Amino acid sequence: MMRTCEKCGAEFATDVNFCTKCGEKFDNYSTKVMSDTKQMERNDIWKILDKCYVVDFLKNVFRGSNIPVLIYLALNVFLISMVAIYISDRNAMVGILYGIVLYAISLTIALSPLGEWILRFQTRCRKLNHFNDADRIVKLYEEVCENAKRRGQKVPKDVKLYMNEDEIPNAFATGRKTICITAGMTRLSDGEIKATLAHELGHLCHHDTDLILVISVGNMIISAIILGIRIICEMIHLMIQIGLLFLGGREGLVGSILTFVYKMLFDFCVLGFMWIWTKLGILLVMKSSRENEFEADGFAANLGYREELCVLLENISGENEKKKGLFANLSSSHPDTKKRVARLRQIK
Repeated sequence: MMRTCEKCGAEFATDVNFCTKCGEKFDNYSTKVMSDTKQMERNDIWKILDKCYVVDFLKNVFRGSNIPVLIYLALNVFLISMVAIYISDRNAMVGILYGIVLYAISLTIALSPLGEWILRFQTRCRKLNHFNDADRIVKLYEEVCENAKRRGQKVPKDVKLYMNEDEIPNAFATGRKTICITAGMTRLSDGEIKATLAHELGHLCHHDTDLILVISVGNMIISAIILGIRIICEMIHLMIQIGLLFLGGREGLVGSILTFVYKMLFDFCVLGFMWIWTKLGILLVMKSSRENEFEADGFAANLGYREELCVLLENISGENEKKKGLFANLSSSHPDTKKRVARLRQIK
């Protein structure tokens, strides 16, 4: 590697600290070259890490809009760990480790192709080739995807498009790489469909669906734990009832009353806990969901689909406009349409 003297134009080796022709000193050049080389190496490492799914997921998860759902995630992990501590009869650290491992195993399954397939099955998604508008939708998505790449957006690879037979115009992203539109969307203009696909692609780029999947896994584990506890208690209750049948008389009657009261109190506590936990989860998760909707709107607007998305939102009234009451509004997954349009209009 050669260096050109800025004073006389002569070339000299990078390990020489002065120009051999005019004598110009470059004492700091070797240090600068080494510093630049190390910086390039660090940049290369960051580029490699940036392509890693886990790193990219964590970068997007810890956005300000996800703080409520992260709080609920921490509460889920804490509750699972407490149950693990009680069941394993070990110290707190071992119990917490058991809880984290259980959560991690379940999460691995949920984020696998099997978990993605289950989500598509639950939402009645079918492959696009079952529908007449398959080619049109694929071309529109490819245009949106190329547009996003040209603007420097990190688009997930191998995103799969699906459709269900719902006649109400709608679309949603689910899992890690699935976008599903309804049959009703095909009646809209190409611009509106592209705006919709861009919005859902924004959710995938921001890993919003991954985070919801993480929360869902935690809820399933907690629900399974509660179900197991209830089954065990029902078996105990049944054995007590069978035992009381043999006692008969006053003792049997008193025992039956006491077990009935115990069962009622237990069911009240368990069901009450589940009701509170569910409501808390809905409030926290939906708070993040509404903020993520704004960010996905911004993603579509920055790709150039702002006007089409505004027209689409104004023409299609969301379910949240039909709801009444404080909790209904707080538990809505989508913000008010007027607020969404107003924010879109502010984006330059």
